[in-house]
Amino acid sequence: MIKRVFGERLDGWIRRLFPFLFRRRLNPNLLTVLGTLISLGSAACFARGQLVWGGMVLLVGGFFDLVDGVVARHQGRTTAFGGFLDSTLDRLADVAVLVGLVIHYQAGGDGLHAVVAGAALAGSVLTSYAKARADLVVDSVNVGLLERGERVALIAAGALFGWMELALWLVAIGSWITVGQRILVAYREMQRLEGPGGTGGRGDASLARGEAT
Repeated sequence: MIKRVFGERLDGWIRRLFPFLFRRRLNPNLLTVLGTLISLGSAACFARGQLVWGGMVLLVGGFFDLVDGVVARHQGRTTAFGGFLDSTLDRLADVAVLVGLVIHYQAGGDGLHAVVAGAALAGSVLTSYAKARADLVVDSVNVGLLERGERVALIAAGALFGWMELALWLVAIGSWITVGQRILVAYREMQRLEGPGGTGGRGDASLARGEAT
């Protein structure tokens, strides 16, 4: 939702706020990998119960995820593989962070919030999968209440301000609502394509770097 609302303005803001990123020819794929490694560090902090540290490290990892696509577009280096790598490693980071929280709550004897973190994990994965699978057939199902940027922001804020349980409920509920929204849009579009005069679908996938999922 964040990238969909602000669009190209977000790129301009990042270039103005962090000009040092654009003075050298940085490899955007390297930024993607670094961001993922940092997010894995956040997951380890969460698993150990170090929620504040986990939140701070997650924000740093999120920063790399935010700027890699901007750097690629600025340099004219957007590639299909870059988009594939970005999306794949985003899923790794998402899963690791939420698994870390499942471990934290389970170790602390809080079975309820371990389950909520698991529900948030399943919803986050399905949110991304629903879009990727539908994009093989229809133009786009880039809709939804809660995409990756919002999920990361909620978890980081929950960790930093002591609202992690509330954040997990919001991520779990919001992710499953988003899954439902994307299924509904995909159903409508696929019905339209398969109806009289329909084309039957695209048959290819969009792999644009930096696309919110």
